Amino acid sequence: MPVSTAPAADDRLREEVRLLGGLLGDVIRVEGGQDLYDRIEAVRVASVAYHRHAGARGSAELERLLNELSLDDAVGLAHGFAVFSLLANVAEDRAGKRRARVQTAEGARPDTPEGALARLTAAGRTVEEARALLSEALISPVLTAHPSEVRRKSVLDRIAAVSDLLDARDDSETPEVEDSGLRRQTVILWATRLVRTTGLVVQDEIDTVVSFLERVFLKVAPEQLIGWRKRLDAPEMAPFIRIGAWVGGDRDGNPNVDANALRAAFATPAKAVLRHYLEAVNLLGAELSLSGSLATISPELKALADGSGDDSPHRADEPYRRALSQIYARLSATHPVLTGQTAPRPAPFAAEPYAGPGEFRADLAVLHDSLTANHGQVFADDSLSRLIATVDVFGFHMATLDLRQNSDVHARVVGDLFKVAGVCPDYAALDEEARLALLAAELAAPRLLFSPYATYDPETLKERAILEAATEALRMFGPDAIRTHIVSKTDAASDMLEVYLLLKEVGLYRPEAPGECPIQAAPLFETIDDLRAAKPTLERMFKEPSALAVAKARGVQEVMIGYSDSNKDGSYLTSTWELHEASRALLSVTQAAGLRLQLFHGRGGAVGRGGGSSFAGVLSQPTGTVAGRIRITEQGEVIANKYGEPDVARRNLDALTAGTLIASLAPPPDEAMTKKHGETASALSVASMAAYRALVYETPGFVDYFRAATPINEIAELKIGSRPTSRSKSMAIEDLRAIPWVLSWSQSRVMLPGWFGFGSAVQGRDMAELQDMAKEWPFFRTLVQNMEMIMAKSDMTIARRYASLVPDQTLAATIFGALQAEWDRTRDAILAITGQEDLLGGQPELDRLIRLRMPYVEPLNHVQIELIRRRRAGDDDPLVREGILLAINGVAAGLRNSG
Repeated sequence: MPVSTAPAADDRLREEVRLLGGLLGDVIRVEGGQDLYDRIEAVRVASVAYHRHAGARGSAELERLLNELSLDDAVGLAHGFAVFSLLANVAEDRAGKRRARVQTAEGARPDTPEGALARLTAAGRTVEEARALLSEALISPVLTAHPSEVRRKSVLDRIAAVSDLLDARDDSETPEVEDSGLRRQTVILWATRLVRTTGLVVQDEIDTVVSFLERVFLKVAPEQLIGWRKRLDAPEMAPFIRIGAWVGGDRDGNPNVDANALRAAFATPAKAVLRHYLEAVNLLGAELSLSGSLATISPELKALADGSGDDSPHRADEPYRRALSQIYARLSATHPVLTGQTAPRPAPFAAEPYAGPGEFRADLAVLHDSLTANHGQVFADDSLSRLIATVDVFGFHMATLDLRQNSDVHARVVGDLFKVAGVCPDYAALDEEARLALLAAELAAPRLLFSPYATYDPETLKERAILEAATEALRMFGPDAIRTHIVSKTDAASDMLEVYLLLKEVGLYRPEAPGECPIQAAPLFETIDDLRAAKPTLERMFKEPSALAVAKARGVQEVMIGYSDSNKDGSYLTSTWELHEASRALLSVTQAAGLRLQLFHGRGGAVGRGGGSSFAGVLSQPTGTVAGRIRITEQGEVIANKYGEPDVARRNLDALTAGTLIASLAPPPDEAMTKKHGETASALSVASMAAYRALVYETPGFVDYFRAATPINEIAELKIGSRPTSRSKSMAIEDLRAIPWVLSWSQSRVMLPGWFGFGSAVQGRDMAELQDMAKEWPFFRTLVQNMEMIMAKSDMTIARRYASLVPDQTLAATIFGALQAEWDRTRDAILAITGQEDLLGGQPELDRLIRLRMPYVEPLNHVQIELIRRRRAGDDDPLVREGILLAINGVAAGLRNSG
């Protein structure tokens, strides 16, 4: 496939794109034929011309080519450009790694460990303070099942293989050998289905998340911990990076998550991590052949070796190997306990299973201490040390699983329990204070409400079974297995107490020791109204002894804040400002209660869902709201983009750590800036929300336009998740899940959730003040930069062609005209604020990367439009559907943060 002549980020990137594009072009000629190759090239050229010459001059040739495409050619074209987008992403990620190395050599960036420590030093903070902070820190990327990852695992595996071969090519004296491998992988990728033909089930999502944990995080997270321990001279510093997961525990709107799914969410990663430990211990046994007659050993090691069931005469004088045989046997015995399956290579003799990862670590520490005490520091940083660090980070559970459910479900279940027990016939009819009084009384009483002899609603039995499975998981895997139960749609303090009552029913909350409850109820404030009510809701919750006792025992109250629903509710600017203000308000409440605040940021990949640079996002948080503790959701295609390759994953984990250190110890002047510019920001927020809601919720026919001018209906058929795209059968925007809402606007290249309303809000404002805000205030600067990035990926010329799909062209003209006018206003406002002549004028590297990508994304948009038009006209050929889904796949891959 030919490559674009747009400027590339660097020469190597251009070379690799040309290499991969050339290989793909050769494969298309051989596998698809010269005619398909020629049609792909013709559409690419016409797409570029259309973009450069919008209107009749540019569209005539493109329309002719699209109309002449046979169905097979259209599908082949979509497949070809989608594959190229995937390959171009590999080259781009590698270019990012090279830039990071160059920048590190020239001077550390602030989002690196070296850069962060230098910034702290410049601010007068010490290494000791950094060490103390990280020793008690919690930095947790949480991998969710939210469905915006359109790529199959098979495709992700091929991408990883291509990246590995390019790495090998860099180090090879005979690159043609790797080129042969690259060609082979390109053939496989070309011949691999890019879209799923069947829907995902929860186990599929569990397997996908575990594949990232096993392939990337098991290697990267311990290495990152060891690296920071060395920098801070803190060899025993506790892990601060804790990987979290929602898959199998998040049942909000997903009827497929049940008790069996929760059990699988623990058994599947346990298999992976125990297999890793067994292999590591086996390798250590092969390595540590030290003889007891030639090497001094500690008494503890001698006791461990002597207590081993390994009676092989070949290892009689090899205490380390005998100790490792015992460790292996105990791990092997632990495997069936935690997974229900025999270990892949069972030990040759019986042993007691480990009661928990602490016992396993203690045995490993005996070996490590003996080696370092008797042979020095050459054993201080070896494979055994890395294995111990891995156990520190992952235990036997690998990732801490969050539970999540909607508050309406909890209310119904509690109401059912009360009704059957004869406590209250109609809990739903009670006002908030009456609910709280009833819940408090029950939480103080020792009796249980549930009776095994009574009849309950199926929903009640299902929720109880899930919490019983959670109790089992905590017993098997320890307290880090589940820490939090998130309550979606929180709007009252009773929402939290309902969770504690349900936990009481399965023995996790005990009235005589509420502080020992292992799971904390965490409110999720999602809509604009919920965010505004967050402070009084949390204040009221802390008046309840039960909730306060759990928080006091931890010293921390976690609160989740939602980016996507607040954005869908009120615009990007309004969402961002309301999240900022809610965070400040929540901090004041927790501080007044003598607690620390732990914010859990429900970010997505797209700017409209809180996306953008994680480092910049952390630094833009209000002063005091980070304080060494932050959790952030990672989902969909963002997981693969940020954590799909070890070097990239390491950079992102280090960036999160660097941002947390700086935001905690040398924060930007957010408090001062809020006092100085908060009134302006608030006024902008009000105006933006008014403009946004006037279009989305108050314009007649807007829903019809949205459903016709975006591929929302087609996205519903894309098998990217185990949950439905909408919360109900309603067609209303309010009931649509945020992910398909954002993904639809991304596909149609409008990107509305990431910018609409800002241009109108800025009209008539003091531009000098806005310019100062962008220079001085990280919060506002990050907001503007994120909008600038998403607008650079938008394309109103292509969006106009999507508008042609609307049956009522008068309606289309009206609404598209409003979109175009607001886009123009927003672009002009951004340029005026930044002082640039073009979008991304101040970020040339990002500008080049986007320009490199777009010539291969735009043809996919055009093919998608043509195939949607055919399908909506009645062509129900399965190939039409396949072509549409391929195009959606390719556009999402090319935009990289689409959902």
